[in-house]
Amino acid sequence: MSHASMDKAVSSIYQLVWWAAIPFLRYHRRLAEGYTQRCLAESHLTRADLWIQSASAGEVYLAWEILKRLSSEQPLRVLVTTNTRQGMGILQQAIQDLSASGSNMEIQASYFPFDSPVIMKKLLRLVGPRLVVLLETELWPGLLSKLKQARCPVLLLNGRMTPKSFNRYMIWPSFWRRRRPAIIRAISTEDRDRLAVLFDDPSVATMPNIKFDRLTDDDPSSASLTNIRKWLPSHDTFLILGSVREAEESDVENIIQYILERHPDIVIGLFPRHMHRIHHWQKVLQRLGIEWTLRSGTPLGKGGVVVWDVFGELGLAYPLARAAFVGGSLVSLGGQNFLEPLVKGVPTVIGPFWDNFKWVGQEILDQGVLQQADSWEKVADFLVTSIINPPDKKAVRKVALNYIRVRQGGTHVARGLINKYLASLPTDLSE
Repeated sequence: MSHASMDKAVSSIYQLVWWAAIPFLRYHRRLAEGYTQRCLAESHLTRADLWIQSASAGEVYLAWEILKRLSSEQPLRVLVTTNTRQGMGILQQAIQDLSASGSNMEIQASYFPFDSPVIMKKLLRLVGPRLVVLLETELWPGLLSKLKQARCPVLLLNGRMTPKSFNRYMIWPSFWRRRRPAIIRAISTEDRDRLAVLFDDPSVATMPNIKFDRLTDDDPSSASLTNIRKWLPSHDTFLILGSVREAEESDVENIIQYILERHPDIVIGLFPRHMHRIHHWQKVLQRLGIEWTLRSGTPLGKGGVVVWDVFGELGLAYPLARAAFVGGSLVSLGGQNFLEPLVKGVPTVIGPFWDNFKWVGQEILDQGVLQQADSWEKVADFLVTSIINPPDKKAVRKVALNYIRVRQGGTHVARGLINKYLASLPTDLSE
């Protein structure tokens, strides 16, 4: 069987699977949000020169960073898609920010459609992008197949490829090679080598990780700090338990009790990674008999826990903290962003699981500003020690910023590649 015949047969089977699955996805807890957009039942999309697919919150921040620095003499129409509710919230915030800055871009946001070949064909007909940018690892068979048929160039930027994903894709490497992106730039030599083998493309190269460009030493406004500081009685020390995931909640309960038993005047800012866990924490703290309040409620008069139910303030709160634990790391969930507190000078501890942030480099531990603990007890010990003998926050900040600055520049690379391709392509791909 020829490649063309095989691809046609696989596409037909793939489409049948989607036809069978899509009616049931309406009831999926995560995919029900934006269901009509995912099906393209809403025809709100208009033509766009550039389409950026950013799977979730982390990738949306990368898209935001690129768009802030993307220059164009002519108005540029951009579609940015994301798979998650959180990603959509950040994307809408980005559009408001870019609009307020006087950008000449017309940006539309949408949930990423289901990867049905029929739906992807319809989307390309509606949007007609001249260029598509995939951030990190967004290899969708339906999308890549229809882009190849439409002769629309694809850039895979900030590329990642885990060993597990690599083994899965290598079950049928020829399928992916026939849908190879025009340009692939990876964030490490290991990712580069895996992507080069998968796509049989020796031109795959590395680029600085755009995530480093998002990390700055900008201080929050005094108004923002004042608004948060009122939750912190002046005589108390403030600790942060940030980006706490559901699977590690029992360990975090133990950390809270351990700290408050030894230092009852401490205020702990508890930031669940997902807002739907707020109610759970209210019940837990009530059961444990621990003083607590909601960030949207009344400030504490003494030590206890502030359950942060206001989205987007973790970064604003970090500068006020004596020390921080960054979650998603006490169980095998890949970790969360521990660089954000470090650039604010906050001594930080994580658990043993941080695979999603290995791109930062093992050297960050050697610098001594980040501590890794293999149990909740050791996390709690670090936080208590930071209360008794606080590290020098200015020194922590200086080391972290120096570490990050020498690794920045990914946005410049992405901007150059995008501008180069857009300048070389006709304004209408049908030309």
